[in-house]
Amino acid sequence: MSISVLRTADAWWVSTPTGAAWVDTAAATTGQLLADRAALAAAASNTEIVPVESLALVSPVTAPCRVVAQMTNFASHVRDSGGDPGTVPLTFFRKSSGSISGPLDDVIRPAHVQLLDYEVEIGLVFGKEMPVGTAITADNLAEYVAGLVVTNDVSARDVQLPKTQFYEAKSYPTFTPVGPALVLLDADELKRFTDLRLRLWVNGAARQDMTVADMIYGPVETLQALTRFQRLDAGDLLLTGTPIGTAISAPPKPVEIIASLLPAATKWKLFFKGQAKNPKYLRDGDIIEAAVATDDGAIDLGRQRTVVRYAR
Repeated sequence: MSISVLRTADAWWVSTPTGAAWVDTAAATTGQLLADRAALAAAASNTEIVPVESLALVSPVTAPCRVVAQMTNFASHVRDSGGDPGTVPLTFFRKSSGSISGPLDDVIRPAHVQLLDYEVEIGLVFGKEMPVGTAITADNLAEYVAGLVVTNDVSARDVQLPKTQFYEAKSYPTFTPVGPALVLLDADELKRFTDLRLRLWVNGAARQDMTVADMIYGPVETLQALTRFQRLDAGDLLLTGTPIGTAISAPPKPVEIIASLLPAATKWKLFFKGQAKNPKYLRDGDIIEAAVATDDGAIDLGRQRTVVRYAR
């Protein structure tokens, strides 16, 4: 049975049907908390509760930790980017854990960034170390994946694209809102991973809405590839990709072909001039809401609400 873990600046909590129960633990990090399952179980049955709304929630994933992300991992997103889902490789990139922020924190756009984008994603949180060479299978996946979180892979597109690398563009502070809850799942619940639906709204208007069934590489295949070269530890976070609906989209094929013949500086100048007219990029004061759940509500990772603010 799932346990929804919440965190405030000075404590851990378990969400119950009637409120939040304090967790009696000395754990300072997510990894340490996941090793104290007895404390979590005790809190889940505690009758002394407080309203969840009274808690100032922060990310249930603590930093520092490893933050790894998958690139173009939803078929709909690949097609929208001008690619072929049948040939897209399994690709990873890293984000700084300094980008992690809470589910209600402002998203701060740096002054030099113009094209700020959103990507709702499911985060896998690991509960057990995975040294390089660990054999991951469908049968043992739940031994390593402790739970799931809602994440938003905020991206500075005008930094990302010309530099052809993702680390800087996705690692500014507040560029990885996480939470509200870290939902710990048992093996049977984790088998329903493909039933999860990702949703994102900007100012109440739906932008993204797709189930994990659209995902190209699932957790087993992903971790089999990742553990060939990357060690992972308890409390580390893997973002698993986003579906169609982000602000950015590929130009029409004829335009793309013509642009490929231009010098790089000219190509990007023209591209960004066109993108500047796109109203979907995030603006000062925009409200982003992101949620992940199964359609029947049996698994619900909660809903985060963040507000975009321009750095002055």
